Amino acid sequence: MLDFKKILLYSDATIREAIDVLNKEKMRIVVIINHNNKIQGTITDGDIRRGLIEHISIDDLVSDVMNKNPTTASLNDSKDKIIEKIRLKNLLAVPIVDNNVVVGIETLQDLTERQHYDNPVVIMAGGMGKRLRPLTDHSPKPLLNVGDKPILETILKQFISSGFRNFYISTCYKSKMIQEYFGNGENLGVSIEYINETIPLGTAGCLGMLPNNISELPLIIMNGDLLTKVNFDRLLQFHNDQKCVATICVREYDFQVPYGVVEHDGHLLQKIIEKPVNRFFVNAGIYVLDSNLIAEIPNDTRLDMTNFLQSQVNDSNDISVFPLHEYWLDIGRLEEYKQAQKDIGLFE
Repeated sequence: MLDFKKILLYSDATIREAIDVLNKEKMRIVVIINHNNKIQGTITDGDIRRGLIEHISIDDLVSDVMNKNPTTASLNDSKDKIIEKIRLKNLLAVPIVDNNVVVGIETLQDLTERQHYDNPVVIMAGGMGKRLRPLTDHSPKPLLNVGDKPILETILKQFISSGFRNFYISTCYKSKMIQEYFGNGENLGVSIEYINETIPLGTAGCLGMLPNNISELPLIIMNGDLLTKVNFDRLLQFHNDQKCVATICVREYDFQVPYGVVEHDGHLLQKIIEKPVNRFFVNAGIYVLDSNLIAEIPNDTRLDMTNFLQSQVNDSNDISVFPLHEYWLDIGRLEEYKQAQKDIGLFE
């Protein structure tokens, strides 16, 4: 996503200032916000020209010419949906908003030009899938079909469509089947290498087996049993912007207490809250790690990612949190596997 802050103006700015932004920035749009960063409107060259025809002075406020009902896109919107919005209204760009707060800008040119990322992607595909038995008695979980293709193939193709091309797949249970199915990635136009664990090393332990010459760019790590519509481009940009050593994706999880919860002071009743809902953020199984962290992971030692990230926090290293608003499903049990079969149409 482009650096949108250069095209923001407050609603008390003048049209002259908007013209200056349009002349300097290639995005050909100015986004008008209030002092809470919430969108108020947009201005294009056409808006200014129409204002001039109406004899509006360039020293008047931008609110006199801005489009007060602009087309916007949500953080939840896929790249294809954003392109559809742009083309439907014959626009050059759309602001990306989260609860009406401007968080980005997307242009048709950048969306349709293929991005390429050299960042390594590590997909964890070594689990035994015990909770999915008997389906996993003769197949590793990542090779179970969801729709007409294996879970892992859907994940790989999502990354590939976002421009990633360097993959490492961590395997353990029935590893040969995974390697025979995907090979070296040549059929998909990418590079695939394998990290073969003789015993399960956990969600971080296998990273200690990565080659010494791996790229120095941040790595994306993802569990191989997830279906999600997360935008990997935005995730990577978020990590780079935060300048933390790692980023963990989280998902909101609601838990409703099925009873009235009683608050009291000693023997005296204070309040009864009927069936309250508690909201938490839970680990979504997707991470970004700076490459220098890999050297801290010992080889052939079991280590889970949660413990590793907690150790970084204990050492006063900053870990950023990336909340997912997009579709997300952890296919860990038969119930989720059946749900995935219903939802796979979202990925076609």
